[in-house]
Amino acid sequence: MGKSLIDIQKIIVPDIMEIMQKRFRILQNIQFLQPVGRRSLSQNLNMTERVLRSEIDFLKSRNLVSVTNTGMSLTEEGKIILEDLEHIMKEFSGISSLEMELTNKLGIKGCIIVPGNADESEWVKSELGKMGAEQLSKIVQPKQTISVTGGTTIASVAEALPENLKNKELLFVPARGGIGADLQYQANSLCQIMAKKTAGDYMVLYVPDQVTKELYHSFINDSSIREVLLKIKSSDVVIHGIGDAITMAKRRNTSQFEMDILLEQQAVAEAFGYYFDENGKEVNKVNTIGLQLEDLQHIPHIIAIAGGVSKAKAIKAYMKIAPKNTILVTDESAAKLILKG
Repeated sequence: MGKSLIDIQKIIVPDIMEIMQKRFRILQNIQFLQPVGRRSLSQNLNMTERVLRSEIDFLKSRNLVSVTNTGMSLTEEGKIILEDLEHIMKEFSGISSLEMELTNKLGIKGCIIVPGNADESEWVKSELGKMGAEQLSKIVQPKQTISVTGGTTIASVAEALPENLKNKELLFVPARGGIGADLQYQANSLCQIMAKKTAGDYMVLYVPDQVTKELYHSFINDSSIREVLLKIKSSDVVIHGIGDAITMAKRRNTSQFEMDILLEQQAVAEAFGYYFDENGKEVNKVNTIGLQLEDLQHIPHIIAIAGGVSKAKAIKAYMKIAPKNTILVTDESAAKLILKG
């Protein structure tokens, strides 16, 4: 079978691919930071201002970048070219084959991988959100219910929701109660943002994420809370993150007694209030109001989003018990670590 055009270019004119990669990175960073000044962009790219000036002059001459007093931004043509380049660069960097390999290893519906490491780059975290939003737009149907968890990664999904989701009469519901003091990243807040961006509707769940057994029964018997819980459990799509066990336990202000259990049992992952060791074995569970792990078995579409080297163990552990219809959106650094193990 003959080589692809990209394979031939790598061999015959390797410098062309290097130049494409460099200009691709520049366009990516401008899109994320726009409007951005040259000095700030050169620092972000770790590139000298002299080299960057030359590249910007080229991109400007091709009407891909506009330069004003406020900084540099992508033109409409630049946005189209960047979108096309993303698919080409995926194949060039081997990410397409990495996605297939990871999907097979984890035994789930599919994997979407973005280049880089979310621990080191805000742009990568933004790309995770963009890819999560893109997956949602591909699968969601009018008048469906989408259940979402909180966190900074899911917040990046909310920011990236595309225009084509408008007027689909979508309903966004929080998958769980609130965790921690930062309201900006709680599920209730993200549902409100998502509903606003899609001209949809939302429901709120004003209860803490973790409660005592007595309070748990009191809450779930409340008629208004029960109405929201019924919507959550009958969701058509779930979008959720995957947490590092100890980080999530600290965020919940977990008692020292329970923290010791997690450490002793070597918990590495957390999702929906469940803690797992590296084999996917449940080692602890907190009483949470909202979506339970068993509820996922009845939900048609599940999108899990997590990236960064720091999340690799957590992703690998959770995926051992994740429903098979899960689509994982992650980054290159986490994917390679999972495949190495």
